[in-house]
Amino acid sequence: MIPEYKQPEKPLLTLTLGHLYPDQLNLYGDRGNIMTLRRRCEMRGIELRVVGLGIGDALAPDEYDMLFIGGGQDKEQAPVAQDLYDIKGIGLWAAVEDDMPVLAVCGGFQLLAHYYRPAEGPDMRGLGVFDAWTIHKGAHVARCVGDIAISWNGQTLVGFENHGGRTYLGTAKPLGRVLKGHGNNAEDRTEGAVYRNTFGTYLHGSLLPKNPHFADHLIRLALQRKYGPLVEADELKGPGGEFEEVSNNHREPRAILREKIGEQLTPIDDTLEWEAHTFVLERLGLHSAAAKVLSSTIQ
Repeated sequence: MIPEYKQPEKPLLTLTLGHLYPDQLNLYGDRGNIMTLRRRCEMRGIELRVVGLGIGDALAPDEYDMLFIGGGQDKEQAPVAQDLYDIKGIGLWAAVEDDMPVLAVCGGFQLLAHYYRPAEGPDMRGLGVFDAWTIHKGAHVARCVGDIAISWNGQTLVGFENHGGRTYLGTAKPLGRVLKGHGNNAEDRTEGAVYRNTFGTYLHGSLLPKNPHFADHLIRLALQRKYGPLVEADELKGPGGEFEEVSNNHREPRAILREKIGEQLTPIDDTLEWEAHTFVLERLGLHSAAAKVLSSTIQ
């Protein structure tokens, strides 16, 4: 049975999320992703601090546990692309190589690849985190618009896509395979890209409210990176049944250790979230996938 939610008196765990370009890349309501992460952390006794990083702000990787970058129109992306490369590039690369969870949606995804070629104007240089590139083929080519579902880690992710650019992967691993929808380029059935713990995607909706399992995946990665591998309570019991004071890489008082085990990623009542998820699957005609989700998640 899912435990009743009770507001914790004082968070024992804290995570800090850096929100890149909140004023420039805010076109598709993807702040909902941050709201979802904050709420899911709060309900588990984890404090999620959100820090905005605008144009001109340096990115000090040691100050953050997660990063998010959204999407915008081409005219907003041009100055962002320059700032990302000149000001934040070194810090962002350090965070990526240190396995910090990074979620980049739409325009943010494009700017973490090698380059974005707009329908008009010069190429925008990206960071090259993903071995990929994006080309907008012009107004005469239809945009990739509509509901989308992809396979991911034996499960599904759903969302809404709306992009004119076509992204092509080199050696980059896709986030998932398109079940219905367009994906990266409406040609090869790839969607998004993954490098270490950095995830690029075209899925809006917002993505995380309709995909609580992916939200928890990002939170888990951040907790593991900051506090060490998550372990089950039984693994920490000594010969006499008492909890040991050693938790992997660091020592902590037993009471705090027990609290952390109990609060890290306890189940949440996600009935509404999974109903929204399955609604998209059913609307796309993926009835078997919808039935699988309903049977495994909704009690």
